[in-house]
Amino acid sequence: MTQEESELDSLVRKRIRALRVAQGWSLEELAARAKVSQSTLSRIENGRRRLALDQLLTLARALDTSLDQLVATASDDVVTSPVIDGAHGLMRWPVKGDPGMSVVRQRITEPPPDNPSRMRAHQGREWLVVLSGTAVLLLGHRRYRVETNQAAEFPTMLPHAIGAEGGPCEILGIFDRDARRGHRDSGRDSSYRASDGS
Repeated sequence: MTQEESELDSLVRKRIRALRVAQGWSLEELAARAKVSQSTLSRIENGRRRLALDQLLTLARALDTSLDQLVATASDDVVTSPVIDGAHGLMRWPVKGDPGMSVVRQRITEPPPDNPSRMRAHQGREWLVVLSGTAVLLLGHRRYRVETNQAAEFPTMLPHAIGAEGGPCEILGIFDRDARRGHRDSGRDSSYRASDGS
């Protein structure tokens, strides 16, 4: 076994134990869920039994995770820098675990549109948190005030737009693949009112 394989083996064993403990389960409880003996599970956690693929799959299911997550290794590039879109006042970070997902930081200066035809709808989900100021989220026929440190999550199939109230606000938004594509296809992050530099 190479050093890299040995490190992965050790990591997987620690992860199995950590996930079990996080669920508040004893060895006996996880063994029952995974349909393996308690002594087998103990030997797997302690490194006294070889890890077999079929057992890893069974344990992953019992721990409510995937085999990929159970054996994933840490990447060296933990810290990333944003892509800056100065023309629209945006900072964007891709989410590595889901390449279609991205995080966007934006300063909004304009109020939401008064014309419902300026609201956009597209596939996907969005989540945002207001970092400073007050944002107004128009969602269908409803209007929501989202204050500093409050968050909103919504399906983007509802017509929506976001603007500032009482001065500029800064938001951090998370877009799934479909929501990101919907904004890109409609020509910039069009559900948000113009920010500085637009």
